[in-house]
Amino acid sequence: MTQRLLTQLRRFCLSLPDGVEADSWGHPNFRAGKRTFAVYELYQGKPCVAVKLPRPEGERLLADARFFRTPYIGKHGWISLWVDRPVRWPLVKELVLTSYREVATKQQAARLEAGRGRAR
Repeated sequence: MTQRLLTQLRRFCLSLPDGVEADSWGHPNFRAGKRTFAVYELYQGKPCVAVKLPRPEGERLLADARFFRTPYIGKHGWISLWVDRPVRWPLVKELVLTSYREVATKQQAARLEAGRGRAR
């Protein structure tokens, strides 16, 4: 299940304008140019996806047991979603898109909104 999710996450992140993958800290990081917007990692032995969200949205999600403040960078708006059990892809996709918009340059955001990412 988690390998399939990682494959889906990778395909989606790389389809976004200037989306690239970099291996940092031993796990895949997805970036818009040089700015990270999604991370797939193991935390406490369980897989999760970390994203950067606007404060109110991130704080609201922390009330849900599926989410937790990302260690070390949570104070900067990063929230993680446990993916060790079934998770709905539309939820992951929306979180990743929101995170992408948080870090994207104006040009990248404009290309996203115009539908000019690589693959959709």
